[in-house]
Amino acid sequence: MAAYEFTVTVKTQYLEEQSDPSRSHYVFAYAITIVNTGTVPAQLISRHWVITDANNHVQEVRGLGVVGHQPFLQPGEQFEYTSGTSLKTPQGSMHGEYFCVAEDGEQFDVRIPEFVLSLPRTLH
Repeated sequence: MAAYEFTVTVKTQYLEEQSDPSRSHYVFAYAITIVNTGTVPAQLISRHWVITDANNHVQEVRGLGVVGHQPFLQPGEQFEYTSGTSLKTPQGSMHGEYFCVAEDGEQFDVRIPEFVLSLPRTLH
């Protein structure tokens, strides 16, 4: 039986040089690694992000591809990219999903588990 599965891992970083806390502007980078852990070649078509700051202000972002790419991954292949977001608070979180289409035409969503955006050395 065919398996349609991508595994997503995320590393985050606070970009102090691009942030301005006095103006409630906090910038974070996130590095994403997507691995085709299924058995069928598939392409990432679009993304949907839900970004929430510490004041529970929610921003949704939808779009084609990731950083201008719609990577086609064979089983075992991976694609890495770095992007970023800004928040009005020093903490927040993101989660979402990628919409993918397999080589055989099967459509599937890949859940991106929630991850925390936070200044270094700060805890809620």
